[in-house]
Amino acid sequence: MAKILIIEDQKDIIKLISARLKANGYTVVAAQDGQMGFDLIAKEKPDLVITDMAMPGLNGNLVVRKVREMEEIKNIPIIMLSAFVHDKTGEGVEVPADFYIKKPFEAPFLLEKIKELLEKKE
Repeated sequence: MAKILIIEDQKDIIKLISARLKANGYTVVAAQDGQMGFDLIAKEKPDLVITDMAMPGLNGNLVVRKVREMEEIKNIPIIMLSAFVHDKTGEGVEVPADFYIKKPFEAPFLLEKIKELLEKKE
């Protein structure tokens, strides 16, 4: 099953998303800050990344930009979570994530988008 990396500074959100993903058969790796998350992307090469936008230090925007600049990982699908964007459009965001989900979000919707992006990747 697919490996998904969650980059989120709020432990409760990591637990919530991890539990849902594991219940659906996904392998989950998590990081609580952008730099640790970026390092894990380069090391683990997950099938998909879910990242929060607003984090201290290396925020989600910078993580996405750095990923898109690296040849060996630039095609990993990325879902951006944020209270500051409109669903899907990423309006107000200038980074090339594959999908944007506004917080708060419904877990079934997130799972549906993960499935779609993973199928598109294949």
